[in-house]
Amino acid sequence: MSGRPAGPRWVEVDPARLPKWLATFSERHGTPVETIRGYAVELAAPDGSTAVLHPPPGAAAPASLAALVTDAAVVRRVGLLLARKGAVAVGVALGESLEASKVDSHYVQGRTAAGGWSQQRFARRRDNQAKAAAGDAADLVVRLLVPVVGNLAAVVTGGDRRAVDAVLADPRLAAVAALRAPRLLDVPEPRLVVLQEAARRARAVPILIDDRA
Repeated sequence: MSGRPAGPRWVEVDPARLPKWLATFSERHGTPVETIRGYAVELAAPDGSTAVLHPPPGAAAPASLAALVTDAAVVRRVGLLLARKGAVAVGVALGESLEASKVDSHYVQGRTAAGGWSQQRFARRRDNQAKAAAGDAADLVVRLLVPVVGNLAAVVTGGDRRAVDAVLADPRLAAVAALRAPRLLDVPEPRLVVLQEAARRARAVPILIDDRA
């Protein structure tokens, strides 16, 4: 794979494209050996290249590669929570389609180089703004996700981990937090278009590739 970055890298493959992706991997690197690695399937090719496939959020731990491919194609309902600084986007997606969504933002001051008493006052103000933003974001999650939490296969999060953690720390969201998928999506400031893209990415199969050829 000339032109590819050296070393392991993540790719996200749509379930519909997964069979073709696997066929291409075999053509380029040779027929791989399949091994179950906990919650993932590792493919080790004769040329030393590897691909570790993880099921999408809400899917079961795979018993085989074939089972992962089949299970990945299932259309699931997932919750979405994207948070970064004072911006938040919350949604419910069935497959790639948003059934419900809400985007909101609050002003949270950036960092400053000032010191002393002014710095302390600024830090308190910024902390209060961040707490207010997290509280309002939690209210949105209560409104959109809590009523349907029993119908969600998973909750996919993205953005800044500290911001997401602050929202899900709300005691009202214990059932939502329990469904949180391990992987955090890297997303820009949450907006509706970003939430729509997150719904698509929530269906994808994350693959860690290490090319040696």
